[in-house]
Amino acid sequence: MMHFGGWSAAAGLGVALVVAGTGAYAEGVGDVVRWIKDPYNVERKTSPSHDKRWESSAPLPSVTFEADSEALPADKALTLPELTEFALRNNARTRQAWFAARAAAASLGVTLGDGLPQVQGAYQVQRARPISSTNPTNNVIWLNRWGPQISFNYVIYDFGGLDARVDAAEYRLLAANLAQNRVLQEVIFQVEQAYYQLIGIEALVRVNEQSLKNVETALDAARRRRESGLATVADVYRTETQVAQAQLTLTRSRGEFEKARGQLSTVVGLPIRSSVRVQTLTAPPQTTQAVSAINDYLERAKLIRPDLVAAESQVRATRASALAASKAGLPSIEINGQYAVSNWAKSGFLHDPDRPATHAYSTTLNIRIPIFSGFKDTYTVRQAEIAAQQAEAARDAVFRQTQLEVWQSYYDLQTVSGSIKSTEALVKSAEQTAQATLARYQSGFGTILDLITAQQDESNARTQRIQSYLDWYTVLARLHLAVGANDLMATKSESK
Repeated sequence: MMHFGGWSAAAGLGVALVVAGTGAYAEGVGDVVRWIKDPYNVERKTSPSHDKRWESSAPLPSVTFEADSEALPADKALTLPELTEFALRNNARTRQAWFAARAAAASLGVTLGDGLPQVQGAYQVQRARPISSTNPTNNVIWLNRWGPQISFNYVIYDFGGLDARVDAAEYRLLAANLAQNRVLQEVIFQVEQAYYQLIGIEALVRVNEQSLKNVETALDAARRRRESGLATVADVYRTETQVAQAQLTLTRSRGEFEKARGQLSTVVGLPIRSSVRVQTLTAPPQTTQAVSAINDYLERAKLIRPDLVAAESQVRATRASALAASKAGLPSIEINGQYAVSNWAKSGFLHDPDRPATHAYSTTLNIRIPIFSGFKDTYTVRQAEIAAQQAEAARDAVFRQTQLEVWQSYYDLQTVSGSIKSTEALVKSAEQTAQATLARYQSGFGTILDLITAQQDESNARTQRIQSYLDWYTVLARLHLAVGANDLMATKSESK
């Protein structure tokens, strides 16, 4: 036996075994604890820690998308009403809202079903061997029993509980239908917004193309004057810089045009790669169409805006649910009935001639009187009443937001209506100034700085006019949305 400092090799091996055994025991206890906390080991299906990315051990489900079979005509420039009607048929949000309304209608049907008798049928097959202490087991035969039965249950009176639940379901259906109407209006607004954005950027592209031609004309004039000694090389460099800037602006506007076309395709319900052609506006907007008093718009929104009326319907639905909850603790009167046929056999399923089939009938009138449910009814009523108060607060919030949206849209419309006339005058003046300045510069008078400034003012004026048109149509559409008006019909009338 070898000794090292008072420790023998055997002792050291024993300590090692004890330590190893303790570790194995601790690991086993840890496995038991983990099993108690997570018997199905579902935590392994998540990320190992909060700072680690989750990785799937199985292939992820592929995204399925059912493309619409309907397609827009490729050889025709579409009007806004045509795009809108197509969007209402193909936008996914309209289908989603419609299915939600149909689900609410089905929920109403479920509630109405509670007012009819509940009938159930069954077919019973039983094999039994009755054994008692007075009879030996080997003398008891097996008995087979089978036969159909039917039962029904009907609540005759429940102090109006069912009526309250039906009222709540009907108000929820009303809210779902109004929510669908609001989604239709929102989709219409999105189409209008995308449409005006597209034609606005398309007009901006044309403005930038014209601006590029203007600065190229200025560059040609500067080079000619440079050749004749009437201009410096700095004038040529400056106009070349303006040409490069105009080319960059044109490239960016063309990119924005493609983005706007993709936005319109998505809103309409077409693939993002679809090439949508639209009819452009041929005349300035008729701003006199939207002249009305602000109070008229506010009162109209209060009466017809779908989401506001839907919020009121939700309030009434929660109030009806609270009433139904308060009726749950009251007695109810119901009638039960049952009819059953029992066939008997000693072995197999052949009729026993000594024991013919029996028929059982029963009818029961029950008066159910809830006495104590662990205060569950009390808290259920309280929960329903609080839900009604929450719905009232939500309705008030929608009302205030509606008023604000109408107010802001109305005065935005007044502002842009006044700016249209200003931009028209600005464009006319800037065009005349640019033409006169170019003529003076080509004749040897004026400076290149004057020409560049005049051309920039002309381009800015045209851009502002386009923006004022776009703002007017967009704000008008937003006012219709805020009021809750029939935007589709309004758009049709304004596009003619």
